[in-house]
Amino acid sequence: DKVLPELIEPYELRAAKLREFLEDVKPSLCYDIVPLPDPFGPSVTDPDLQCLVVSEETRRGGEAVNRKRLENGLPELALHEIQLMKDPVRSQNEEEKISSSSLRQRLLGTLLQPPRQDPALPLRPYVIGLTGGTGSGKTSIAKLLGHLGAFVIDADKLGHAVYVPGGPAYEPVVAAFGAEILNKDGTINRKVLGAKVFGNQ
Repeated sequence: DKVLPELIEPYELRAAKLREFLEDVKPSLCYDIVPLPDPFGPSVTDPDLQCLVVSEETRRGGEAVNRKRLENGLPELALHEIQLMKDPVRSQNEEEKISSSSLRQRLLGTLLQPPRQDPALPLRPYVIGLTGGTGSGKTSIAKLLGHLGAFVIDADKLGHAVYVPGGPAYEPVVAAFGAEILNKDGTINRKVLGAKVFGNQ
């Protein structure tokens, strides 16, 4: 249930970055980096552990660890709570803390790796269909693709063009929906037409 799980880096890469950080901060530090196959990992089975570092939001997880340790006949861990660092450059819709979820959201729209030449892909141009409800971002994405060199065909504009006065659909639309859909200048009032079309099952 993570935000944008597709952009979470592989475990091996994350472990390597953590190892590099620990070596930079304190080369003499002894540590083990272990994958967690479940929410608890070695914290509920390792008798040598003495302390668990938690934050305000993970304290309940630490308390759950201690309950599991007691069930397993192990002594409770001291829970050492630290403050989370605030993100000084966060946007309004991002979490207040420095968050990997926010960092992944910032990757949207960036090229994560150079495009690969794939002989299995056809050489002909891609045809991309953009669909979605009002306000879903179709126009923004179409503009972005246009700036990248795509030829954009706006189906909305084409649809509107066919029922301008003199267009191939003007007379049939007026005949089907009546003169009340017309503006004073003879153009079709899209709002009135839309209410008739979408208000009728």
